[in-house]
Amino acid sequence: MLTAARLGATSLAGLLLAGAASAPALADTASPAATAPASAPAAQPAPAELYGKGDPTYDGVWRQSLALTALAGAKVTPSDKAVGWLTGQQCADGGWPSYRADTAACDPKTEDSNATAVAIQALSALGGHQEAVGKGVEWLRNNQNADGTWSFNPGNPGDANSTGLAVSALLTAHTDPAAVAKDGKSAYDGLGGFQLGCASPAAQRGAFAYQPGPDGTLAANGLATAQAALAAAGGGLLVTSTDRAESAPKALDCPTGSTEKTVPRAHSAEAATAYLRAQLAANGQHLMQALPGAAPAPDFTATAWAVLGLIQAGHPQEAASAADWLAGNGYDWAAKGKSGTDPSAAAAMLLVAQAAKLDPYNFGGTDVVHLLINAGPAPKQVPAAAASAASDNPDGTKAPGSGITEADDNSGFSPIWLVGIGLLIGVGGGLLLSLNRRRGAHQQDAEAKPDASPAVDKPATDQPEQGTSDSGKPEQGTPDDGKPEGDPKK
Repeated sequence: MLTAARLGATSLAGLLLAGAASAPALADTASPAATAPASAPAAQPAPAELYGKGDPTYDGVWRQSLALTALAGAKVTPSDKAVGWLTGQQCADGGWPSYRADTAACDPKTEDSNATAVAIQALSALGGHQEAVGKGVEWLRNNQNADGTWSFNPGNPGDANSTGLAVSALLTAHTDPAAVAKDGKSAYDGLGGFQLGCASPAAQRGAFAYQPGPDGTLAANGLATAQAALAAAGGGLLVTSTDRAESAPKALDCPTGSTEKTVPRAHSAEAATAYLRAQLAANGQHLMQALPGAAPAPDFTATAWAVLGLIQAGHPQEAASAADWLAGNGYDWAAKGKSGTDPSAAAAMLLVAQAAKLDPYNFGGTDVVHLLINAGPAPKQVPAAAASAASDNPDGTKAPGSGITEADDNSGFSPIWLVGIGLLIGVGGGLLLSLNRRRGAHQQDAEAKPDASPAVDKPATDQPEQGTSDSGKPEQGTPDDGKPEGDPKK
């Protein structure tokens, strides 16, 4: 079916990306709180074992974990060195910092719940790392706040993003978040404390706030909602849910005059995904971000997490158009970061393709599997499909549309559709012309032979003339949201 998202993906991509080009390159945030100190340290070179060429100071473990998780989902066996680099970043107490150049030392204050949460998911997806996963889970237990939440770094107030990531990590490690509690408050209790209930304006109900404001009020945040929704729906980065609801996610049911601030856990995922669905529909099937001092721009990261959350919650049909939008517009985000391919963005694209059951070797025309593979050390083994795709697309960095050779079932607007439409129009025009000429021949015959028998007794034997048509292929179009320099994850 030709959706509006597919029709518009190619034509709008240039405009959308032109507007986003002035934004910072990376948009793979885990927490808006993780900002650089006033005097940031000198940029560090990326180790050869790491995915991506950019400074790993603020996102080394984050991007390595996302890359390894996505590749595991694609049945790619990564390099031992790439996996060893990630396990080598873990501190003795089980936590991971964002990055440490000196693995002989570890400052507990720099350990990062977001890095720890995604590292747990990566090692769980790879298998064979239960000791490291178990130590990571124990670190999460030991650094949970008294209200059941997690902060980016230990000792700070919790936030929805970090808490959602922790819940997803626990689920991935087969640990019940309801049983991980501090002072009687479980991980689910902590997550629920950030969700807007019936006391909030109708348009914001079901959303998650990043943190309460100074006066304790909650304000809807797109990325916080997307990451928390995935956790509330019981999932992690590798979405494998096959649940499929018969209807769209149901908005929070609030009786008239209700002042209830919290959302029952049983309704949390539905309420959050209903909010996300409404936001996607209102913004052309993507979420928006508004950084201080900058015009609102498409938020690729939040959109990717929203797709994962919707699918995990059993609403793949509600996520399809947003997945299409990412396929048609995410190439520059993933392939043209400040330092070339952004492995976090490429991994997000691959995770979306896998969750949405779209072709990762032709995701809007781009082979996102090889785009990610080529951003890091050579893998030990790739599946046959990857080997075959590599022979056709060795660098994995083709722009949207350039790799499409069949009717487009991913995203964007394939030229094959135009060819088909042109042929249909041509054939239809030819048939119409033939019918008109046949009708004219009958009329002329009737006028010339008024005494002739009725047509039903003597069928006309004239042959209609053949109609002609032509059609051509249009030229294909080629359609950095991100983080402040100090925070590659924002």
